Order: sequence, then structure tokens, then C-alpha cells
Amino acid sequence: MRRNIVHPGADELIYEIRQIVGVGKQLEKLGVQITWENIGDPVQKGEHIAPWIKEIVSNLVQKDLSWAYTATQGAENTRKFLAEKVNERDGVKITPDDILFFNGLGDAVAKIFGFMRREARILGPSPAYSTYSSAEAAHSGYEHLTYELNPDNNWMPDIQDIENKVRYNDSIAGILLINPDNPTGAVYSKEIMREIVKICEKYDCILICDETYAHVNYSGSGSIHLSEVIGDKVCGMALRSISKELPWPGSRCGWIEVFNRKNDPLFERYIKTLLDAKMLEVCSTTLPQMAIPEIYASPKFIPHLNERNHKYKERAHKAVSILANTKGIRVVEPKGGFFLTVLFEEGILNDKMSLPIANAAASDYIQPMLKNIANDRRFVLSLLASTGICVVPISSFCCSKDGFRVTLLEEDPAKFEWVFTTIRDSIKTYLGTV
Repeated sequence: MRRNIVHPGADELIYEIRQIVGVGKQLEKLGVQITWENIGDPVQKGEHIAPWIKEIVSNLVQKDLSWAYTATQGAENTRKFLAEKVNERDGVKITPDDILFFNGLGDAVAKIFGFMRREARILGPSPAYSTYSSAEAAHSGYEHLTYELNPDNNWMPDIQDIENKVRYNDSIAGILLINPDNPTGAVYSKEIMREIVKICEKYDCILICDETYAHVNYSGSGSIHLSEVIGDKVCGMALRSISKELPWPGSRCGWIEVFNRKNDPLFERYIKTLLDAKMLEVCSTTLPQMAIPEIYASPKFIPHLNERNHKYKERAHKAVSILANTKGIRVVEPKGGFFLTVLFEEGILNDKMSLPIANAAASDYIQPMLKNIANDRRFVLSLLASTGICVVPISSFCCSKDGFRVTLLEEDPAKFEWVFTTIRDSIKTYLGTV
């Protein structure tokens, strides 16, 4: 072409969570039965939507307004309801104008980074959730900047690492938290979050907190929201969604809550840019927005959350108990979210290791893919061809460690146990520790 039309960050748009599906689908065609443990969709894994939630949505469908455009920022009654929920907490106060709806948090993240000045960088956790790491790297044209989560300290962020990176890199304009974290399942305390707020205040940075799993929290400490700790000085955003807690991932309904926007004219102008960009689309999907106040205000909502959190807590404990004492790996029991991360001991993997693949066609298909790739990806592809279990390599989460992420979503208890027992036995075979 006469001009290069490729964005400088195009090569950073990597989402292994979905990309591995192509490999799994091809193996399916070759006769391998695939168990999808790669993506956080409870409905696809067999969770039934509570009848009372279905009834609320069904009644709203009968209202003509649920078929119409809504306000660009989001349904006014819903934004008012959510702002009041924030203001009930002991923290910063917001108005309905501080809430902006998007077509899922993927849409929000794309705009947050797409309309940020390229020279401004956001420091995020490692392991990193791919949507953020890819979007941040693509917007800047460089590798995503990260701070370390420490598996030897329950995947807590290294506060000193964060401060050092902010102090010595003045391109960093903000810090990203994911709480509860994806992929590790870590849940950060108020104390840790306040330490990060202090760093943002000291170095005049914004703070972004993904709270997708805020209500999928079985840590025993309850949900901690950014609004409770950010105070009145630091500019920030909390990203929320109904995808995981109802669950309704197909709703593509997410929103941001903006804090202290008037403290800095540049931040205020940036938030206006996000709204202006949303105006070009008119609005986000109406129906799920209309459902939020009725669902959240229902007396059945809190028991619904408690029941699901109890379920995930039991599954997390069960999975860890199956994997415990397996030589060559480290597992930290998650405290929130749908995922568990398994780490291999440093240096234990090599490119000579293998798993038996009974399906000859599957073996022929996968073998060429096992050359010159990350060691943990080699294990993941071998596991997929050998057992049909589809997990995601942790190296694809902007992480220098070897491991993989697996979901806790399987609804059938017998199959859940089979998944983790098979993973454990496959690790032993792969490492030669049977």
C-alpha cells in the first residue's frame, strides 16, 4: 500500500484466552472431546440463571422503553441508583454524572486506553489480565508496564516495586488494580489499597480499579471497593459489570464510576473525552441497564451472592486440595473470582517433556506447535491434545513465570473432580514425578 495503515501496537493485541479456542476446535474435529476451562463464562459451564432474575428481565422486555435508546451516559434511574449505592459506603461521594455505561468492560477498556495520550502509561499487575495488557501496550506501541504480584505472599502486590517503577518512570500516569484479581484470585485488603492510593497521591497519578469480581469474593473480609479507600485527593475510576455476579456475560453491560474528577483539569477533560466518544455511538444497550436497580434492590440479591460465593469457596478449596503436594508446582488458594493459577517451579520445565496422546491425528496436529514456544504453553497444548482440557498459559498474562490458569466453573461435581485430578496426574507424567 502507498501508506502503512497498520497501528504500531497491532502486535500487542493478544488474547490467548480466546485464541487457544481455535486449537481446541480443530482438535475437536479430530475426535478429541474438549473440556473448556479457558474462559470465565459461568453460563457456558452450566450455571442456571436464577428464576427471579429471569422474571425481572422478562418483565422489562414487555416495556417498550427497554427497546429504545437510553441516555448516552447510561439510563438515568440506574446511574442515580448506583451513585446512591456508592454514597452509602464510608468513602468518596459521587453523582449520577460520575457514572458512564459501556457495552461491557471490554468496550470501556478500549476507550480508556484508546483516548489516552500515547505517551501516558498505565502500570498494571503481572500476571496481567490480557484485555488490559493488550490495550495498554497497543495504545502506547510498547510492551505493557507491570508490577509484580508475589505468589509467596498470597499474590499480593509488591508495594515497593510499584513505588520504584512510578518514581523512576515519569511516563507512568496511573496504576491499575484488579480486585479480586484475574488470573490469581487474590483479594486485596483496605490497607494494601490505601498504600497504593498514597503512591498515586505522592506522584500525582490516577488510580484505575477493575471491580468486575467485587461481589465474587469469598475471602471472608467482604467486598472492598475503590470508593471506600480513594479519599478526596486522588483521581480515579472503578470499573464495574454485571457479567460475573448475576451472571450475565452476554449482556455486555459495564460502567465506570469516576472519583474526584474535578481535582485536576486534565483528568476532567479526559473523562469528557470518554463521554464524547460514547456520544458518537449514541448509547450502550438499554435492557441490562434497566434491570440493574431491580436486581440489586431485590431481597434475593444478597442471598444469591452469598450462595454463589460459598460455592466458589468450596470449589477453590477442593481444587487446591487435589493439587496439593504435587511435586514441581505451587498453588495459592484463590479468595475471589472464578480462577486458580498453577505455577511450575522455576526452571523445572523443558522442551523434552511430553504427554501421551492416544489420538494419532491429534498428535500429528499438535506436534509442530510444540517447537520454539514458551515452556508453559508447550505444557498447555500437550495437555489439550492429551486430555482435552483447555487451560491458558500464564506466560500469556505478561508474566515471566511458567504456569497456567484454570477456571472453577464446572457445575458437575464429578467432572470438576475429574478435571483437577486429570490435571494433577498429567503434571506428574509431564514432569516425570509419577
